[in-house]
Amino acid sequence: MNEPDLDLRVIRYFVCVAELEGFGRAAAELHVSQPSLSRQIRGLERELGRRLFDRVPAGARLTPAGAAFLPHARGLLRSARTAIAAAAGQPEGLTVGYSPGLDIAPVVRELRVRCPEAEIRTTYLGWRRPAEPLLAAEVDAVVARLPFEADGLDVDELYHEPRVVAMHRGHPLADRLYFTAEDIADLPRPNPPGLEEASRTFWGLGSATSASATAMAGLDDTWQRVSLGDIVAIVSPSHARLAGPDTVLIPLRGVPPARVVVAVRAGDRSPLVAQFRDCARAMTSQLADASRGTRS
Repeated sequence: MNEPDLDLRVIRYFVCVAELEGFGRAAAELHVSQPSLSRQIRGLERELGRRLFDRVPAGARLTPAGAAFLPHARGLLRSARTAIAAAAGQPEGLTVGYSPGLDIAPVVRELRVRCPEAEIRTTYLGWRRPAEPLLAAEVDAVVARLPFEADGLDVDELYHEPRVVAMHRGHPLADRLYFTAEDIADLPRPNPPGLEEASRTFWGLGSATSASATAMAGLDDTWQRVSLGDIVAIVSPSHARLAGPDTVLIPLRGVPPARVVVAVRAGDRSPLVAQFRDCARAMTSQLADASRGTRS
């Protein structure tokens, strides 16, 4: 029996489509054309003898075979990166991912002082699900906001952030002192791509998909639409650090805060990972201040 000849580049394409739940979004992320991406995935499906995705109106959904293949695909990519690093004799390093609005510079600076020989890198996750780059070994730690799928991870809670309503100062409701979830239930809000259900429900105030939700291509798109007065957004104050100067943040009452955490792969015994966790736990107030501090 001939074993499938798996191309790591195509495996990476498969993982990207699975994570972003759509061929168009994945093609943009990978900087390839959508027809070319579709052909590559069809070739992988032929190689495996299984359909990996169902094409649906909202994008692409993993079939049972695709869902079973995904963790192993991530493992293949992780093993390849480990092998390349070992062959190159690369010095020990650490890559830290972070979610929108969170400033991890204080911890990275402290870790560079403690471990001057190590290469400490950072990478912006955008709206990616935090567990995915961790489990794929693209990063060694992430600083992100719960909720997200944490199976296979060790998670340390750092600090809390309130949730607020972001809107243009010219919005008819912008003079309100506060809102409740019921007050804004019918207002158009963003519908970010690729969020897992728990996160979408949390930021959607109890509804995984609101009838008034507006599809967004990315975080910049959200702030542009807020600035135009087209939508309001449920965010934490640090989310809004890159919002336009005419965006106001109004308290949202009756909802629990967002929890900012550091997460690493469960059982990771890297001394650098342990040092980063220690730094993050010891510097929670500095992290919270840094993430809030650039927005008045």
